[in-house]
Amino acid sequence: MAKEDTKKPEAPETATAQPTAPAPDPMALSIGDLKNLSTVLDVASTRGAFRAGEMANVGFLYNKLQTFLAKLDAQTKPVEAPTADAKK
Repeated sequence: MAKEDTKKPEAPETATAQPTAPAPDPMALSIGDLKNLSTVLDVASTRGAFRAGEMANVGFLYNKLQTFLAKLDAQTKPVEAPTADAKK
């Protein structure tokens, strides 16, 4: 009787793959989302969607959001290098 050649299935090779970046959270807020929220608050208040007693809270949140977005814009703007004309 001939010996049967029984091979064990080889384990798949673990390739040294590059680490993959984690998938972005689909529920995360972006800067664009915050800008849109600011617009929504503005439009809703213009159309009278909030009661008079709620306007202080809405206004506080709107002002806080505007300040935050202004700080981000200031940080992301490229710093202009002084030109030769500015030194004169």
